[in-house]
Amino acid sequence: MARSNVLEVTPLTSAIGALLSGINLADDLSDDLIGDIRQALLKHQVIFFENQDLSPKAQSAFAARFGDLHVHPLYGKVDGNPEIMVIDNHVDNPTDNNFWHTDVTFIETPPMGAVLHARQLPPVGGDTMWSSMTAAYKALSRPMQTFLEGLEAVHDFAYAFTPQGLAGSQAGAEQYEKARREHPPVLHPVIRTHPETGEPALFVNSVFTSRIKGLRGEESRALMTFLNAHVQKPEFVVRWRWTPGAVAFWDNRCTQHRAVDDFLPHRRVMHRATILGDKPAFRAAA
Repeated sequence: MARSNVLEVTPLTSAIGALLSGINLADDLSDDLIGDIRQALLKHQVIFFENQDLSPKAQSAFAARFGDLHVHPLYGKVDGNPEIMVIDNHVDNPTDNNFWHTDVTFIETPPMGAVLHARQLPPVGGDTMWSSMTAAYKALSRPMQTFLEGLEAVHDFAYAFTPQGLAGSQAGAEQYEKARREHPPVLHPVIRTHPETGEPALFVNSVFTSRIKGLRGEESRALMTFLNAHVQKPEFVVRWRWTPGAVAFWDNRCTQHRAVDDFLPHRRVMHRATILGDKPAFRAAA
């Protein structure tokens, strides 16, 4: 069993991100060490590990220490490990995740986190950026915070995935229609309370949030335009340059992320395990 005192944590920015070293994620990690990793995740929101030799089975086993795993309804999976999603981008399959987003918010219980493993990297480019939604919330004026805290937003599978889009077209019409039927639009608070830290976080994104409930169309569009630009401010963001075998583990409840689409015509292959979470809750009244 791995010892919990080997973990070294190096913050990467003041708002978000830390590098964890002295650990092999393929090992049979102790409960104490898993607890240390969880605490680092809660504090830094996205944590990174370098030089990891993880098979899909080992990646799945590590992610499952933090909760049940999600199987994506459209994207390709590893044979024998359907909970490991394959993100394989190249000239014939360009990326479709080069927009700021929080993963899978189109379900009632969006993921608590995800573990992303670099399997094949381009010679240059292909970085990923994460933004802190707690920092984004704190940077809003108090009147704006108060206004947003009473609102709900619609998160819609079909808003993000269309039959003609990359994921929809590659999945095929039958699989796409099945996924659309099984994922009707859901409502989530615009400001959610983190279930473990109690901190408020902005919880809308440009990919899955189709509108703000209760606002007129032009009001909703204007507010979403403002919020989608706000989350991109560099003081909320960490940018990670991938190296072979590196792993990122992010808290999906309080972050957004974006892949940097600058590596074509080269290929980039990533494996992702997605950990289910709970139903987002409104921020409690002060």
